[in-house]
Amino acid sequence: MARLKLELPEFTLFQTCVEVRVTDLNYGNHLANQALLGLLHEARLRWLRQFGFRDEQQVGDCGLIMSDAAVVFLREAFLGEVLTIELRRGECTRTGFDLYYLVTTGQDRQSVAQAKTFMTCFDYSTRRVKAIPPELHLALQNKTVSAA
Repeated sequence: MARLKLELPEFTLFQTCVEVRVTDLNYGNHLANQALLGLLHEARLRWLRQFGFRDEQQVGDCGLIMSDAAVVFLREAFLGEVLTIELRRGECTRTGFDLYYLVTTGQDRQSVAQAKTFMTCFDYSTRRVKAIPPELHLALQNKTVSAA
């Protein structure tokens, strides 16, 4: 079976650094797959907060829910390593958008992983999908969003 391959878009929305913690390690003593998803979530939240959104439940007049995720590991990451996570915008639909992630480490920016998530706008009170709110459209264009 062929390995999963992701084609990362050029448009970078955001970049942040996170350190691999002891709780991020698995039995192989390297970054665990579920821990990587948690670090991607942290990076996504940091991106949203720079636009004044409190969390993924209050993004304009909706919340966000992850509809799918794909991860490609390229090398191990170990305790104490500082990872740079870039968020890149992919395709947008009426109700959601692709976010791609490039995870690197070290001065020479060695690739650790690539990932993709599809984030759907969701009304948690009615349990229904919603259109992307204007404030989030601006954030996806990397433009200033005025905090409410």
